Amino acid sequence: MLTSVLAVSAAAQAAAVGPRFYGDPPDDHHAWAVHDGHRPQPKAVTPGTFSTADQAGRPPSDAVVLFDGTDLSKWQGDKGAPAPWLVKEGFMEVLPGSGQIRTRETFGDCQLHLEFATPRQVEGEGQGRGNSGVFLMGQLEIQVLDSYQNVTYADGHVGAYYGINPPLALPVRPPGEWQVYDIVFRRPIYKDGQVVDPGYITVFLNGVLVQDHTPLEGPGGHMGRTKPGPFPAKGPLSLQDHGNPTRFRNIWYRELPPRPAEGGTDGWLTPEAAMAKRQETAAMLREQAAKLADPANPVPEMFGWFESLVYAPDPGAQARAEQLAAAYVQGLKSLAGESLAAKRDEVRQVRDVFRYLARFKYLPESFPPKVAVEQLIREQGWDQRRR
Repeated sequence: MLTSVLAVSAAAQAAAVGPRFYGDPPDDHHAWAVHDGHRPQPKAVTPGTFSTADQAGRPPSDAVVLFDGTDLSKWQGDKGAPAPWLVKEGFMEVLPGSGQIRTRETFGDCQLHLEFATPRQVEGEGQGRGNSGVFLMGQLEIQVLDSYQNVTYADGHVGAYYGINPPLALPVRPPGEWQVYDIVFRRPIYKDGQVVDPGYITVFLNGVLVQDHTPLEGPGGHMGRTKPGPFPAKGPLSLQDHGNPTRFRNIWYRELPPRPAEGGTDGWLTPEAAMAKRQETAAMLREQAAKLADPANPVPEMFGWFESLVYAPDPGAQARAEQLAAAYVQGLKSLAGESLAAKRDEVRQVRDVFRYLARFKYLPESFPPKVAVEQLIREQGWDQRRR
C-alpha cells in the first residue's frame, strides 16, 4: 500500500503546479495543504454519451458494464441458474413468473446507471402497472413503476426508496418510453456494533433529483417497517419480477472511493487516516531530499526536509533541515558584491519559506537563520519594491 501511494504522490509532484509552502498546511482532518502540488491528480475519465429514445448511450470509460443489450451472461436467477428473462432489440425484458434476476458480480458503494421502460399497453392500476424494482446489494429497493397519471401510495411510486421515503417529485415519461435512473449508493458502515456512517441513497430520475442523500433505514419493503442496520461489504444488483413485462437497458456502475469512516482517500478524513497519508507524503519528500544533497547548492535539499515537516514531524529531518539552513546562512556571509547580489531572489525565497514555517509553528520566530536572512535583506535593501 505504501509503495503504491508513494508512486501516486511522486507522480502528483511531477505534475505539480504553483509554489510549495503556499496554502494552509495539512491538519488533523486534511492530509494535504490547500493547493497542494503533491495531492494526487484525479483520474481521467472519458465521458459517455446520453441515450436517445431509440438507442442506449455509451457508458463512461471507467464504468463496469452489467448489461450492454446483447446477453445476460453477467446475470443469474435466484438459485444460480442462467437468467431466464428475454433479450431482444438491445434490451432485456421481465419474463413474468420466472423470478427476479441478480448480477453474478457483487459490489458495494457505487454510481449506478440504469434505464427502464414500463409496458406501453397500460393494464391495471396502482402497484399493478409496470411494477419492478432495483435492489442495491440485493436488499435496498428503489421502486420501478408506471407512475404516469397513476395514483398509488406515495412511498411506492417510481423513484421511491420503497416503503420508506417517497420521491421528491414524479418526473415521469408516458408508458413505453425509456426512463433513466442515476443512483448514488453508500452502504451503512458499522464498527463494533455501532453506526459510524448510516449510509445514503441519492437518486435522479430522468435528470431530476428524487432522493436527496436520504439516510438508510434498512432495506425497506412491503408493509413492514425496517430498521437501520449493517449491510454486507458487497452484494449483487437485483431486478424484480413483479408480473409485468418491464424492460431494462444500459446498466452499468462505477465504484466509489472509500469514505472517511473507512479511511477515505482525500478531503475530510479521520485523524488516523489523515496522519497516515501525511506520513506517507513526508516519507516520500525525505527520500527525495536525501537524493538532492549538494554542498554547492543546499537550498533544494533544505526545502525538501523542511517541507516534509509540514506533513509529519521527525527529529532527524528537523535536525538536517536546520543544519542546512545554518550552513546556507554561513555561505551567504562569505559572499559580497556581485556574487551576493546574484543571490537576491533566492534569498528572498528562503525568507518566505522561513516565514511560512514560523507562521504555522514549524519553526520559532527567533530561528537564527530566519533572523539572519531577514537582516541581510534589510541591509541590502532587497525588501524595497522596485519602481
